[in-house]
Amino acid sequence: MSDFTDLPQALPAAVLNEAGLNRQAVFALAELPAEMRASLEAIAPLAGYRQLILIGQGGRRLWECVKASGIRSADPIDDFTVRTIAQCFAAHLPDNRYQLLYPSHHPIGLQQLGSLAGWHHASPFMVGIDAEWGSWSAYRAVVLADTRFPVSSPVHRSHPCSACRTQDCIAACPAGALGDGPFKLERCVAYRKQPDSACRTTCLARLACPVGVRHRYTDEQISHSYSISLRMIEEFY
Repeated sequence: MSDFTDLPQALPAAVLNEAGLNRQAVFALAELPAEMRASLEAIAPLAGYRQLILIGQGGRRLWECVKASGIRSADPIDDFTVRTIAQCFAAHLPDNRYQLLYPSHHPIGLQQLGSLAGWHHASPFMVGIDAEWGSWSAYRAVVLADTRFPVSSPVHRSHPCSACRTQDCIAACPAGALGDGPFKLERCVAYRKQPDSACRTTCLARLACPVGVRHRYTDEQISHSYSISLRMIEEFY
């Protein structure tokens, strides 16, 4: 007789997609690289969990949902994400345990996970990029769960920057932080801190990139995200 507790479950992707959390990748914990497992174990015990779920957003839908939710807080996107995942488990996965590893203050290798999922390629302006979404996507949650979802296959898309001939992003950077070798963080930071900087609450290099332009965030969301990073720059640099 079959053990029904071992049968695969269906990830409630439609619910997450509707909320704008429209990128999901499921990993088997046992199959993650040993170094990554060790880093996760340093944050939370892995015993009792089977899977790691990476949840992200692509495009504008999440911001629209956050605005419609009426959440007013310092981190409305994070708060909306946490609430949505809690509601999703309560309504669709009531018998499953889960624990959020991110968003949190713990260091999580988001880009490494994104690379395993096939979501991430490095761009000259230091934001992950892929051929579908361009740079207009983000990691929103990392979840430990005792679920039995089918494990995701990596997305296979070519690196869009490798075929770029015009390098519009490099030419558009007013700080001269791109091109001629590695990204020059000190130039970017110094320029963004200037009172009259054109990049205080945006990134002209990112805006110049033609990849995935139809998914570009609204000006309001861009300003929100870069205002947060500017506060961090002013605090730590």
